[in-house]
Amino acid sequence: MFNRSRSGQAVASALVLAAGLSAGAAQAEELSFAHFVPPQHTLTRAIIEPFANGVEEATDGALTVRVYPGGELGAGPLEQYVRVVQGVADMAWGLQGYTSSQFPKTMVAELPGVFEHGEMGYEGIWNAYDLIAGEYPRTKPLALWTSEPNVLIMKDHDIRSPADLAGLKVRVSGSAAASVIEALGATPVQMPANEMYNALQTGLIDGIVTGASAISDFKLDEVANSYTIGAPLGRITFFVVMNQDRFDGLPADQQAAIEEHSGPWLSRHGEEGWNAYADETIARLKAAENETVIELSEAQAAAFGELTLPVTKRIIAEIGAEDVLAAMQQE
Repeated sequence: MFNRSRSGQAVASALVLAAGLSAGAAQAEELSFAHFVPPQHTLTRAIIEPFANGVEEATDGALTVRVYPGGELGAGPLEQYVRVVQGVADMAWGLQGYTSSQFPKTMVAELPGVFEHGEMGYEGIWNAYDLIAGEYPRTKPLALWTSEPNVLIMKDHDIRSPADLAGLKVRVSGSAAASVIEALGATPVQMPANEMYNALQTGLIDGIVTGASAISDFKLDEVANSYTIGAPLGRITFFVVMNQDRFDGLPADQQAAIEEHSGPWLSRHGEEGWNAYADETIARLKAAENETVIELSEAQAAAFGELTLPVTKRIIAEIGAEDVLAAMQQE
């Protein structure tokens, strides 16, 4: 009887220990983060690393992030948001412009003149968040920010005035940039970023409007040779979103870690990273013998603005986003 009792106690103790270990294992969480660009893209150091390292440290390793770059969870750049909604990925990075009709108010931040040169766009977006939150159903936005100001990236065309763009085909990321390019007399061609290189190389397009950081991220200087800086062409907006149900199912301490390392904090990291890489890229292009970097004078930039700034007023009126604009500009 004595031995049998000791044996039973040992078994019970083992079961309790196993249950405790299982509970500890169950508390460990891994979040999947999907995107469609290579790991060396600005996204990694500007957004993924600060977020992943922050939440892992804050939770003593109980919450980690596993990244799926280059479309590993689905190759289509346009479907990043829906992958999070469907639970294919816990989180994803994308561009609002790729599905412009879903984010018309957020994309006010992309329009020329909404932000002054050197002004951070993420602050304006978060100031207007209560007015744009409905554009992000079933997700929790972790970061919302803008790129550096857009530039013109051309192949065999030097652009110093709007007349130089007449009849050319220019790649755009979304509807805001498309309206701007149309106003300048060129034909907008919408396509995701990972198609820009081949399109410019083969002559499908004559140029691209996007931030200068993309020149390095996508090696566009291998196929482009002229860059125009200083025209009021707006910016690009980005998002990182998380499945809301996935967030709601996490323990309170892990939710708190995500809150601490997302929102305006993470958005600032993203925007600063994009701007820094853009500055590095422009400096490198200026030093290259076979590249033409055109820095517009105030008068030259104003000639572009005469055509692009009215686009902002028109779109704001069409979508009734005067309140969004005022919030973004902190008026």
